[in-house]
Amino acid sequence: MGNLRYKRILLKLSGEALMGSQDYGVDANVLNLYAEEIKSVRELGVEVGIVIGGGNIYRGIDNSSDGIDKVTGDHMGMLATVINALALQNALEKHGLYTRCLSAINMEKIAEPFIRRRAIRHLEKGRVVIFAAGTGNPYFTTDTAAALRAIEIEADVILKGTRVDGIYDSDPEKSKAAVHFPEISYVDVLKKDLRVMDLTAITLCRENKLPIVVFNVNKPGNLRRVVLGEPVGSRVHYAET
Repeated sequence: MGNLRYKRILLKLSGEALMGSQDYGVDANVLNLYAEEIKSVRELGVEVGIVIGGGNIYRGIDNSSDGIDKVTGDHMGMLATVINALALQNALEKHGLYTRCLSAINMEKIAEPFIRRRAIRHLEKGRVVIFAAGTGNPYFTTDTAAALRAIEIEADVILKGTRVDGIYDSDPEKSKAAVHFPEISYVDVLKKDLRVMDLTAITLCRENKLPIVVFNVNKPGNLRRVVLGEPVGSRVHYAET
């Protein structure tokens, strides 16, 4: 469609978002909401890639307080993202969408291996592609995986779905005085230490001039508004210093 601002997107979802009101695991109502939102943009002709975290199941640890070392913990976190990817894939297919789950870790029984050209071909055929298992390496977050996959598939934008309405100078859920940034440069994100995504992800996006839009994915219709170019959330853009 001619009025689309973004034709190919990489949607980044957190694993914690899938918990909904639960303490852990996957909330079927949240899956249903996300599936409906994704279907609404597919119907516009948008090509959709997705990276999802695993924090609702297991989060890679910085310290070995539970006796699990960092590398092992990160591997466990990667497997958690595969569980979430399969859950989301199932929800999308129940809504009539064609999907493929591509894993950075070989597990051919349940997911295809990630191959860049294959991923792009799936997108061109209208399939929603879910990228699981992060980058396949420890010490890299799913934020970095999202930036890497977005660059590899030549996405127009990374859309980071959160539970707040964009980027603020402090936590808007804790401070009513938090200032919202409708537009901000990568340089200012780094200078202000805003934690939009991790440092590696922001650096990758900046070097490749890939914009990021941070928005509240839990508001029905927001994803559609973003791809149509409406002023939703916050946009991180490239700007020379």
